[in-house]
Amino acid sequence: MLYANTMAANKVDKVHYTSHYLKAYKNLPKQIQELQDKKEQWFQNNSFDMRLKTHKLRGKYSDFYSYSVTYKWRVLFRFVKKDEVIFYDIGTHDIYK
Repeated sequence: MLYANTMAANKVDKVHYTSHYLKAYKNLPKQIQELQDKKEQWFQNNSFDMRLKTHKLRGKYSDFYSYSVTYKWRVLFRFVKKDEVIFYDIGTHDIYK
């Protein structure tokens, strides 16, 4: 069951990171890491902050959401509870393949 509500601000209290996400994050350019750190703060305050362009995915990723770090870089995540998420991956659009 998904707990997201795109109509209202959704504060996230807990973020879990998969080992895959942590490895991908470590391999990002330093500038993108720093930007992701800022965007993650926005995300935790409101997971549907318009600046993040958070959206639900389709197809084989229909249980997942994504938000934009930049036009090129994305974070793939899933809601576990209304205020708890798991970050699965960070990277370019190739993360959807």
